[in-house]
Amino acid sequence: MDTQQFAGGNERFIRRYEYDDSWVIAADTGLDDESLDVDIVGTTAIVVAETGDRITETELELPGEDASAETKNGVLTITVQK
Repeated sequence: MDTQQFAGGNERFIRRYEYDDSWVIAADTGLDDESLDVDIVGTTAIVVAETGDRITETELELPGEDASAETKNGVLTITVQK
C-alpha cells in the first residue's frame, strides 16, 4: 500500500491510498453528510459543499473511471477500481 497525504490551509486532510486493485481517496471535510454532494463524471469527482448560505464546488481528477463515492461522519471516501 502506498499513501500520500495533503493538508490545506484550513488543516483539512486529504489522503490517497493505493492498493493492488484500487485507489482510495479520503477527505476529512468537517461537514455533516447532508451538506455534501458528490457527482462522478468520467475521471472527475465534483464535490459540492453547502455551509450556511455559502456553496463551494471542488473538482478532483481521479486516476480512473470506475469510481464510487460515499460520505460518513464528515469523511468523503472515493474508491477508484484499477
